[in-house]
Amino acid sequence: MKLDAILWDYDGTLVNSVPKNIDITKHILSIVAPHLTGDNLPECLQSEAAYHQVNHAAKNWQDLYVRYYGMTESEMLIAGSLWAEHQLTNTTPVQLFTGIDCTIRDLSLIPHGICSQNASQNILNVLTDAHVDPYFKAIIGYDDVASSGQKPSPESGLLCFNQLFDSPENKTIMYIGDHEADVLFAKNMNAALGDNTTVISVAVTYSGALPKHWATQPDFIIHTPTELTTLCVPYLS
Repeated sequence: MKLDAILWDYDGTLVNSVPKNIDITKHILSIVAPHLTGDNLPECLQSEAAYHQVNHAAKNWQDLYVRYYGMTESEMLIAGSLWAEHQLTNTTPVQLFTGIDCTIRDLSLIPHGICSQNASQNILNVLTDAHVDPYFKAIIGYDDVASSGQKPSPESGLLCFNQLFDSPENKTIMYIGDHEADVLFAKNMNAALGDNTTVISVAVTYSGALPKHWATQPDFIIHTPTELTTLCVPYLS
């Protein structure tokens, strides 16, 4: 099989956005759920290590907000609607993980895309600052998909496909993420695209994920960004 595209998750896969995400969450809590601020701030928002642990344990962002932050269902829905706005206005620096830029350039002959629950303009700003934006031919963010269609539903993947290809048939792509929901997303995308398209799921561990404990297993696991180059070699000929 020849690899036709590489699609990426963003947070925890391309970038270490934890410091920014924690800061944004604190601001949103102060608006939506002030009873969860100050001395009552959830423990998982008090350190990067604690945040990483619950972020990878949660099924999705809704589960993270309700089960681990302690929000009510209605508070969670309001918080979700504020996320994109706060991502764009928050100035906490975000950096690519070490080795991501080299890996993307090494694989520059393959078109890259992003399917994320971050805001698409925010993603583009970070990629531009890191001088890797020309390699990404499609960016689908939280604000490009209805709330009911967020990952692991396949909608953002289908939108990404439509921007990359005239037809999805007979294509082989990789989807790379740091969460079990990303593996489910890859499988759901594969099912939606049909038998003539192959979606290979790759899980990364360098942001703290432990894929070996997931109920749904990826096709491959990598521990550093540069391992992706080696993994792709058989698909480049």
